[in-house]
Amino acid sequence: MVTAGQVGNRIQILAADAVAMAKGLGPGMPLTHARALEPTLDVRDAEPAADRALLDRLTLFAVRRWTPTAMVDETGDGLLMDVTGAAHLHGGEETMARRLVRFCGRIGLDARVAIAGTIGAAHALARHGGDRILVCDTHKEPQALAPLPVAALRLDERQRGTARRLGIDRIGDLLAMPRAPLAKRFGASLLDRLDQAIGRLAEPFDVFVPYEVPEVEIRFAEPIGSAGSIARAMGDLMEDLADDLRMHGLGARVVRFTCDRVDREDQMITVGMARGTRDVRHVLRLLSMKVEEIEPGYGIDAMRLTAIRTEPLGPTALEGDLGGGARRRAIDDLVDRIATRLGRTAAFRPSAVESDVPERSVARIGPLQAAIDWSLPWPRPIRLLKRPERVDGVMALIPDEPPKRFVWRGERHVVVRADGPERITGEWWKRTAEAFAVRDYFQIENERGERFWMFRRGDGEHEGTGDLSWWMHGFFA
Repeated sequence: MVTAGQVGNRIQILAADAVAMAKGLGPGMPLTHARALEPTLDVRDAEPAADRALLDRLTLFAVRRWTPTAMVDETGDGLLMDVTGAAHLHGGEETMARRLVRFCGRIGLDARVAIAGTIGAAHALARHGGDRILVCDTHKEPQALAPLPVAALRLDERQRGTARRLGIDRIGDLLAMPRAPLAKRFGASLLDRLDQAIGRLAEPFDVFVPYEVPEVEIRFAEPIGSAGSIARAMGDLMEDLADDLRMHGLGARVVRFTCDRVDREDQMITVGMARGTRDVRHVLRLLSMKVEEIEPGYGIDAMRLTAIRTEPLGPTALEGDLGGGARRRAIDDLVDRIATRLGRTAAFRPSAVESDVPERSVARIGPLQAAIDWSLPWPRPIRLLKRPERVDGVMALIPDEPPKRFVWRGERHVVVRADGPERITGEWWKRTAEAFAVRDYFQIENERGERFWMFRRGDGEHEGTGDLSWWMHGFFA
């Protein structure tokens, strides 16, 4: 089976399966010639748009899973990934290449992977190298490319035809020839491709951006520095940003205002909102509270306003509705002003988390977020320590007896009443080390009426459940 499409004035094979390749049919061959050689050929129409969509999905997955820098190859039949600084996270370059090949096999793709120091060398080795996985040593690109055909350099049809007429079959032949005659016969683009492949000339990497952050910019003919000019420009930018957000159905949660000074030192301020918004006046009010942090210096020649965090936002409700919308907006504005003045982490509310481990059962959320009501039927202390503290000098019978006395923070305590144990096991689905972990919690009251919440690591019977140490975790009163 092959896929075919129109290239210029004729229909050519664009892709072929293994059986067709074994019979001498391959990409670039005219379809009429291929039918003459193989009358039973199964021909399907090529779908370049669907192919590109699949490559875009693979690139997005690569950016999220393998490396933050990836793009679709200019030939449209593969991906380019910059694994610098990322290969060691996957076990090294060779291990990463093998994992990539196995991943492609699981989704039905027959892949070849080459890793080299340049884009041109990786492109050539992946398509014309002898092995499915090739890793080129650093600065060894000329030696690795020498036995490959000239077509591996991504040359155009005219340059490939000229090479065939001159009897130049391998890249090594080009490397050994003087550069001036090559430029005269093939054009300067051949030398550029050759230099890009061996590392003499840098090649741009058009990074795939999975999401375009809403951003507007304004540049000035002359640098500005007065407070009035900055305020007017800020207002114009916010109007444009609100239009952009409205067009995409988004609301801004965090907005960054950046000023480019003539001395190339950026000045920026950042404000956050409790809810997504595109209210121009509200955002400008928050920005104006911090605009004094901008130092114009010798002048500002450009400004940018970026919504670095957004969320979906539907149509804006009209004023004067009967649902209390004005009151809710007033609370939102008040919270945003407090957070802008005191800091984005100053305003919060606690919320329960669905976890049996006490230190994971409470978390901070935004002041306007809905808290989760996940309560347990057992009593919990009114104050929980941020981290459990070690308790020494404990006298207790194991496995189920509470402590009789203990020393905590240098003070001795004698236990007069106790209740427990309440057993809490580790969350093995979050941490492998907690697969067999056990805590036995006790409610303790000392001779002065102080009530504590303590636990012992381990069940007192199996060594793998804990080291039998005692820890203080909270207070009831």
